[in-house]
Amino acid sequence: MAASPEPVCAGIVLAAGAGTRYGMPKALAEGGAWLRSAVAALRDGGCDPVIVVLGATGPAPDAVDLPEGADHVWAADWATGLGASLRAGLRAVAHTPAEYVAIMPVDTPDVGADVVARVVGAAFAAPTGLARAVFHATPGHPVVMSHKHWTSVYQAAVRDSGGRTYLAGNNDMVCVTCDDLATGDDRDFPATPHA
Repeated sequence: MAASPEPVCAGIVLAAGAGTRYGMPKALAEGGAWLRSAVAALRDGGCDPVIVVLGATGPAPDAVDLPEGADHVWAADWATGLGASLRAGLRAVAHTPAEYVAIMPVDTPDVGADVVARVVGAAFAAPTGLARAVFHATPGHPVVMSHKHWTSVYQAAVRDSGGRTYLAGNNDMVCVTCDDLATGDDRDFPATPHA
């Protein structure tokens, strides 16, 4: 008997914010290197399609160096908070064959494909279809969830909460330790030059 094929997992890169603390939209950080890194981590970690959610840079993908093979969607209401970006990404993924989605912010540049693959695998194996990376006992990204969670996360994603409210109230989350692979740190401020 042939093994059943693995489920399809899409990837969403949340890259809509203005990056006010950083000084520019993080989709443009390091000449677009963070965006390329996030897309590559999702794609090489097993996600297809990968959708980049744009916002502050405008609706045209040529405003950023959109990596080859990535799709994009514009969150017109991006300025209302992270929730708008997540909703835009989930709406886009709902029109794909994906049964799971992995969500990554653009500003965790050291999270690579090995982290994504580990968390995706854990979500596929979990009865709840819900898993997230954890770094040094701190919840991080990606968050991977099966289709049955999308509507609830969509409804909970308001202002700056993203999916936090829904995830915090869900005791069935599989926490996947990834300390050995990355720091998982999000970058809110530009690096300071060394003297």
